[in-house]
Amino acid sequence: MKLAIDSLSVARGERIVISDLTFAVDAGDALLLTGPNGAGKTTLMRAIAGFLAPRSGSIRLEGGDEDREIAEQCHYVGHLNGLKGSLSVAENLAFWARYLGRGGPDDESARVERALERLDLLALASIPAAYLSAGQKRRVGLARLIAAYRPVWLLDEPTSSLDAASSAIVASLIEEHAAAGGIVLAATHLPMGVATARELRLGAAAPSVTVGNGGDRRDSLSRVSGNPTTQNLSAQGGGESVRRADGCKSP
Repeated sequence: MKLAIDSLSVARGERIVISDLTFAVDAGDALLLTGPNGAGKTTLMRAIAGFLAPRSGSIRLEGGDEDREIAEQCHYVGHLNGLKGSLSVAENLAFWARYLGRGGPDDESARVERALERLDLLALASIPAAYLSAGQKRRVGLARLIAAYRPVWLLDEPTSSLDAASSAIVASLIEEHAAAGGIVLAATHLPMGVATARELRLGAAAPSVTVGNGGDRRDSLSRVSGNPTTQNLSAQGGGESVRRADGCKSP
């Protein structure tokens, strides 16, 4: 499976936010979207999720389910958590498992239980969502990634409001999903602790390819503009760049 973005341009109103952007993310990859505010991170993910129509270019999920739209194969977790305050944590997750997932009631119940466990929410299962802290609400919003399977995860600042322990849980979920053949795109302003993740920097003044969380080692594992072996690759249009980061530095 591969998510392929080809010559993509997206506008918000009359302003072109993304211009002629081309890159691809293979199954098993996690790609961090970084860059300053207004660079187009959220716009890009909302276009992939089907909420914004591209002005030009294409978005393809090669090797996906041909009977389902790309949006039906994506989880999009934006800045809002998608919770109903009067429902308990477990009831909110049961809704998402039923609405987004496939399978019978037993499968749904098992998926909800697993989601509660993975996001450390078992003790809060019966608490109405309205009573939760911001970080707890964020964990419930992210728990639908487990409650209903989708091969592509689009996560907009997923660790917002989370403490260090919860951020580490999110990083492990991303790594596990990628290791199982899934695809992850996550917009972030902070290091996420995902050692194998690549980085696509939007709005960069100059391209760079690095590996790790905060490292600056030049590497050849970028997949931008269809070329997986070229160093210092720039995504076409707007000065975007891709890098990987694992903290390694070249001598």
